[in-house]
Amino acid sequence: MSQKIYVGNLGFSVTNETLKTKFQQYGDVQTANVIMDRDTGRSKGFGFVEMGNQQQAAEAITALNGSEFEGRAMNVSEAKPQAPRDGGGRDNGRKSNYR
Repeated sequence: MSQKIYVGNLGFSVTNETLKTKFQQYGDVQTANVIMDRDTGRSKGFGFVEMGNQQQAAEAITALNGSEFEGRAMNVSEAKPQAPRDGGGRDNGRKSNYR
């Protein structure tokens, strides 16, 4: 079963491909995604890597957490499930004063 890893404090020059290459030395990387800002198209400084299994992920986390990559010390940990979002749209469930 695959394991998702959170990677924080990434340099803005890190791409999906360079992130994947960094983690491949610890096993099979299924996906590597640097999260981009929709408005600016620039990296938000974090991303996610999905490894082939939990053992490979644990080795990568242990080896890479705190290590330097492109001039910054990475924060690497097991990814937590995404919290459910409000389905409220623009007003986030608030009552409007306009009728």
